[in-house]
Amino acid sequence: MATEQELKKDSPLQKEFQNLLEKDFKDRKLKENEIIKSTVTEITKNFVVVDCKAKMEGMIPIEEFKNDDELKKLKVGSQIDVYLERIESFKGEIIISRDKARKMKAWKKMEKVFETQEEMTGYITGKVKGGFIANVEGLPCFMPSSQIDIRPLKRIDHLMNTPVKVIATKIDKNRGNVCVSRRAVLEKSKNAEITEALKNIKEGDVVDNAVVKATTDWGIFLDINGIDALLHVSDLSHGRVKKPSDLVNIGQKLKVKITKIDSKTNRVSASIKALTEDPYEKIEKKYKVGEIYNGVVTKIMDYGCFVKIEDGIEGLIHNSELDWSNKNIKPSSVLSVSQEIKFKIVNIEKESKRISLSYKATLENPWEKAKEKIGEEIKIKVNNVTDKAIFGEIIDLKLSGMLHYKEISYDENIEDLKKFKKNDLITVKIIEVKDEKIKFSKRALDNDPMDWFKNNKKKVGDIITTRIHEVLKTGVKVSIDKDKKLIATIRKADLAKDSADARPEVFSPGNALDAKITELDTKQRKIKLSVKAAQIDEEKSLIAKFGEGATKSGATLKGIFEKAIGKKGKKEK
Repeated sequence: MATEQELKKDSPLQKEFQNLLEKDFKDRKLKENEIIKSTVTEITKNFVVVDCKAKMEGMIPIEEFKNDDELKKLKVGSQIDVYLERIESFKGEIIISRDKARKMKAWKKMEKVFETQEEMTGYITGKVKGGFIANVEGLPCFMPSSQIDIRPLKRIDHLMNTPVKVIATKIDKNRGNVCVSRRAVLEKSKNAEITEALKNIKEGDVVDNAVVKATTDWGIFLDINGIDALLHVSDLSHGRVKKPSDLVNIGQKLKVKITKIDSKTNRVSASIKALTEDPYEKIEKKYKVGEIYNGVVTKIMDYGCFVKIEDGIEGLIHNSELDWSNKNIKPSSVLSVSQEIKFKIVNIEKESKRISLSYKATLENPWEKAKEKIGEEIKIKVNNVTDKAIFGEIIDLKLSGMLHYKEISYDENIEDLKKFKKNDLITVKIIEVKDEKIKFSKRALDNDPMDWFKNNKKKVGDIITTRIHEVLKTGVKVSIDKDKKLIATIRKADLAKDSADARPEVFSPGNALDAKITELDTKQRKIKLSVKAAQIDEEKSLIAKFGEGATKSGATLKGIFEKAIGKKGKKEK
């Protein structure tokens, strides 16, 4: 062994030792940012000392070995992979990391198993927003809450820091993020079991020992020899079922028929009603449209009532078929659940299994009575007064109708509406009942002024004598009858043959005025009179009697009359 004196600086022995050391380091070829092999030389309380064949030994914090129980298996002489960050720091130390080596190695493996969907072992180490942190072979991964189990778990304490099998479902190379799923492993395992179990059953099989596992408002979950199956609420009975939980209990055994097996999703559907005959198959032989039958009200909705006709067959009474007078009546105000009623079948749709019923068809129809009362005097109670009409209810029949303002009086004055208010009683006549609508008339109780023409046998072309009732700028209003109930307007252009005489201001109220009826429609209440037309007719009559010269210059109707009277007098003498 060399002495201290022999190893002094610049001594031949010291130079030889240095050359050998540098040559050894040169042969080791260490590179930074890579994973290298190292040998454990010592395990202390705080560090694991390793030999990396560098200038000096490396020291790794003991915490980097505690995540997956590696420390328990570690001993002096064990070889481990470490990540070389720096060959030599400013202190002359080598910087290495077991944790980074494990993560780098795990990431490379993760990229491979992501493609192959290979199962890996991980440890759930903590909870974060939306899920959990799972350490998979040294790589922290995110596991969403929905991916921890097939069914929601209230507590996961039994899964914390224990080995669990996971599959990588998403990998982001740029961000270095990985999502894993324990649920996918469980489903994969369960699907394999289900696939094997499904080989023992087929569609159409009848199973006697289907066990009720759970119930919801839309169906029942069954266990059929280890296979989950769904018994939908629509497959429980041919009739309407309110709640499945009212029919079965958890753990109860049911006899069902396998109706569908989906080989892709391994979903099984079962049915109880498939075990019995469909009552709709022979419904036409049992029930006829238009006939009246008895039933029991089973359910009341906002839009109508369901009625049980027999086991497995129900019909619907729509709102509009509950009451004659109110199509939008509230069903609960007419019928109640469990009430026995008579109904009439309106329509049967066998394919869609829908039956329309009518309750009001079994009651007396007030509309038929209303038709019988057309032309009769009745009392109505005012329900509402609008801008153009009064709506009232026939007290005896409880049917509503309309009294238009034109039917209040023959004046057809819209101001007449102001004379009435809600809850007033009015005597009227029913003048029309059509499409479940009623029209009233108050003026029909009085004599129609238009009857004057019929009573006096006046028609279009006749000349009548009127009295000026009112002078307007555009013409004059004249009364035709003595009671002044029949008023017509003569336009300015029809006041005289000569425009100079056709000035309204030359006329005065009370003056008599002969006019010709040029238009008359008693139904539409249209009257058109013309003084001008009367004058033209009278002139033609005189011309025919006394010749063309009777109307030439200077001649007047008065002169013609005087002349005619004079000639007549001479003949008489």
